[in-house]
Amino acid sequence: MTTKFPIASTLFALFLFSPALALFGNTSTKAAEIYSAACASCHGSDGRGAPISQVGFDLPLPDFTDCNFAVREPDSDWNAVAHAGGPARAFSRLMPAFGDALGPEELQLATAHVRTFCTDNAWPPGEFNLPRMLVIEKAFPEDEAVFESAVAAQGDGAVSNAIVYEKRFGARNQFELSVPFGRQERATADGGGWQGGIGDIAAGVKRTLFFSRVTGSIFSVAGEVLFPTGDREKGFGRGTTIFEPFLSFGQILPSEFFLQSQAGAAIPVDTQRADNRGFFRFGTGRTFTQGQFGRSWSPMIELLGARDLVAGRTFQWDLVPQIQVTLSRRQHIMMNVGVRTPLTDARSRDTQVLFYFLWDWFDGGLFTGW
Repeated sequence: MTTKFPIASTLFALFLFSPALALFGNTSTKAAEIYSAACASCHGSDGRGAPISQVGFDLPLPDFTDCNFAVREPDSDWNAVAHAGGPARAFSRLMPAFGDALGPEELQLATAHVRTFCTDNAWPPGEFNLPRMLVIEKAFPEDEAVFESAVAAQGDGAVSNAIVYEKRFGARNQFELSVPFGRQERATADGGGWQGGIGDIAAGVKRTLFFSRVTGSIFSVAGEVLFPTGDREKGFGRGTTIFEPFLSFGQILPSEFFLQSQAGAAIPVDTQRADNRGFFRFGTGRTFTQGQFGRSWSPMIELLGARDLVAGRTFQWDLVPQIQVTLSRRQHIMMNVGVRTPLTDARSRDTQVLFYFLWDWFDGGLFTGW
């Protein structure tokens, strides 16, 4: 929840002049009046912020017209800090708690008015940043660094890892770079052993085409290119460049439920080394909050289908139950663990334990926010 200005200072300034709330009491339901009475003296009527010399403290004030700052996070995060104070999200104690002075409706109205200072409607709001699933690529453009791992639970030993870097640019775009690596047990002339190597490095771009607060839907198109950097003979690569276009969809449902889906294809340059392949993925889940503003738990399940586009081939289906949990108080560090179980061709395909560790680096440092 931070950019160049910490949200603690944002909300500290937003409600600094709380005595002015007595002018209309807790009965007011007008967002503009709440902002004008409680916040404008500090942030100005245009939301750009008054000079530090005028407000009397040295915390830098944010610019609410900066859409990259004002829209990125969901209302629930803003309201958590306003209600319970800065420590609720590991921010400064200078941000007091206003849960006793302002009701949930007043806090939500103040946040809603702050949102109006971003006049560019191209930015998807943070509510569409649904929990990241283990396999499905979500539709929301994000700034994240992820360590992914898949461990064979049966058969020959194998550990596949990847470091994924995602960078948002503009209102709706994201660049992604994935570097896979791993180790696997293989039979060799001297009796077998473990071998390691780099896999096929992938680079991609994603763009959000549509989102709607009314329907709670978000839809994106993306494309990745997998380069043949892995050793095909050792099983770490496909031996050819592969293009992977796909579509991603997210849907917010009532009562903290949500669903996500992805459909696409893998198109190799050399079909002698890899077959054309189509895939469809569907997932659903629900987020539970520990206490009023505490840790988030998101149990989810994915159904994965894929088929080589070759005559006689059939769909392969996998099921992936999983749970994501936020680790830091700021909720920008999280992990997910699940099991990928083959529903078809189970004799030739192994069950895997999947895991990721995620750092939403836009919201704070790896060692901050705890």
